[in-house]
Amino acid sequence: MKSHTTAFTLPDGSVRELPAGSSLLDLAQAIGPGLAKAAVAAVVGGEVRDLMYAPEDGVSVRILTEKDPEALAVLRHSAAHVLATAVRELHPGAAIGFGPAIEDGFYYDFGVDAPFTPEDLAAFEEMMRGVVEADMPFERRRVTREEAQELFAGDPLKLERLAELADDEEITVYKNGPFMDLCRGPHVPGTGRLKHFKLLHTAGAYWRGDERRQMLQRIYGTAFWREADLGDHLHQLEEAKKRDHRVLGKELDLFSTDQLLGQGLILWHPKGAVVRMEIENFERDLILRHGYEVVYTPHVMSEKLFEISGHLENFAENMFGAIEVDEVRYRPKPMNCPGHILIYQSQQRSYRDLPIRLAEFGAVYRYERSGVLHGMLRARGFTQDDAHVFCTSDQVSGEVERLLDLVDEMLRAFGYPYTIELATRPAKALGSEDVWNEAIVTLRDVLERRGLGYRVAEAGGAFYGPKLDFKLIDAIGRSWQGPTVQLDFNLPECFGLEYIGEDNDKHRPVMLHRVLVGSMERFVGGLIEHFAGAFPLWLAPEQVRVLPISEQWSTSAREVVAQLRESGIRAGIDERDTLSYRIRDGELHKVPYMVVVGEKEEAAGTVAVRRRGAKKKQQVMLREDFLAQVLEEVGSKLLD
Repeated sequence: MKSHTTAFTLPDGSVRELPAGSSLLDLAQAIGPGLAKAAVAAVVGGEVRDLMYAPEDGVSVRILTEKDPEALAVLRHSAAHVLATAVRELHPGAAIGFGPAIEDGFYYDFGVDAPFTPEDLAAFEEMMRGVVEADMPFERRRVTREEAQELFAGDPLKLERLAELADDEEITVYKNGPFMDLCRGPHVPGTGRLKHFKLLHTAGAYWRGDERRQMLQRIYGTAFWREADLGDHLHQLEEAKKRDHRVLGKELDLFSTDQLLGQGLILWHPKGAVVRMEIENFERDLILRHGYEVVYTPHVMSEKLFEISGHLENFAENMFGAIEVDEVRYRPKPMNCPGHILIYQSQQRSYRDLPIRLAEFGAVYRYERSGVLHGMLRARGFTQDDAHVFCTSDQVSGEVERLLDLVDEMLRAFGYPYTIELATRPAKALGSEDVWNEAIVTLRDVLERRGLGYRVAEAGGAFYGPKLDFKLIDAIGRSWQGPTVQLDFNLPECFGLEYIGEDNDKHRPVMLHRVLVGSMERFVGGLIEHFAGAFPLWLAPEQVRVLPISEQWSTSAREVVAQLRESGIRAGIDERDTLSYRIRDGELHKVPYMVVVGEKEEAAGTVAVRRRGAKKKQQVMLREDFLAQVLEEVGSKLLD
């Protein structure tokens, strides 16, 4: 017999019973008028739903208000629909692509004859305010496939998406005022909830991210519940523009890209190479102290190796195509782990040999779609500071703890605070759930034993094992992907790795994959933005620039340069033009120290020191004292 009521289990464990067919808004109103007014959406059995949804009997429900983190994505997805409403009003023939919420806002893709202009964005934003003022309700309707095909008969992009839905999949549309979209939701109750928003910029985007498909015009925007939060975000975006590594990289002559070379490939200039070299030298010394051995592996490897490792099955879309030589297929390597595995397998291993820690600054190549390439931050060829630890099961927890210490020491050197994510099994994965669960529990227990806070990133692990992701927080509060530690019970099984145990039997080792900077290109690109190009002294390509007041004092200035260089300091001399011009040029190139040499300095054996960013313009020091200060600062790796 069908029940006449619906039972809702609330977060405190209490149960509310309402008439059958009651919506989530009905539930909020039953709890209290204040909650009903503040409600945005609700979490039903772990899934976010809008308030008009009528759940089945017996579900757990948590009403969301503006204070709940999950509510912001609902607002932003709704903002995307408000944008599409405005675009369709001003460009009725615009084809409609996708309009999701993203980490910092939302976007919507449109098929139009010509790219949008800044004037277009201003007009869309004004039209959006009218849609918000009208407070149009978001109406959800379930439709049949035939109804959807009729509704979107003039929208080929929507018909393509509709054709991909499974026969038994629920099809829903959302309507607000004149605009209707094929959409799963959820949305806020009405467009009037969108108060604080901003359209940011437009860019070309291939349909479905496929460069073989048509080019659409993507409009990016953002939205917040509070005006102050929107203001803070827009200020951060302005700061980010000033720090753009692509602009600073060109101004400071650090790196370049070139279409003749190929998309997503980086040319390191001498100054950029100095920064990279210093990081690699620092990290190499660090890992040697932590018991690693350095190895090198080829850039291309037999495709057979990637069949065994599972990369061809689980990672092929991110790999470059095969190269056939002497009837053998080779691939540019997307990862270094298969090569390290072969080094491990090159001889019989004993339990006495373990753990074995192999490290490499290895160039890898991954196919990234052209639409996501972004200077050094997203490239197709990059260098990973990859390492793999082969150990016994009993050694895993201790090795993970050592890695936590290693990560912390590395990141402190660059002034990065960080957060930790525990990433679990993805949809495409090697190995059984039991093996995965054991690995996840091992990582979690180490974190909790160390008292380290973390969040869980569901389904975010690598295909061969769960991982710890360390997210770096830069100088303006943005989060960057940093070190990772991956626990792998599966690749040792795929390759049949063995060691002889204390009992003289063969046993399977466990692998730990880890990177400290990850991609060297991405890390340096991030550092450029973190420091706004003003690297601390130990990393700066040019550490000291010597400026003779005039040509008369050039010989004395060159003696200062020679003394600095003999002590390992990267020093240069600038004898061009006027002194004021040279000082300004040194400031533009963010040189940490400029020292001026003139008649007084030559006579007294001193230099007049100008430190980057210092309020006091210059300080007169004995040359020996200045050299000692610079060497101390470089040696201690002080951060400005």
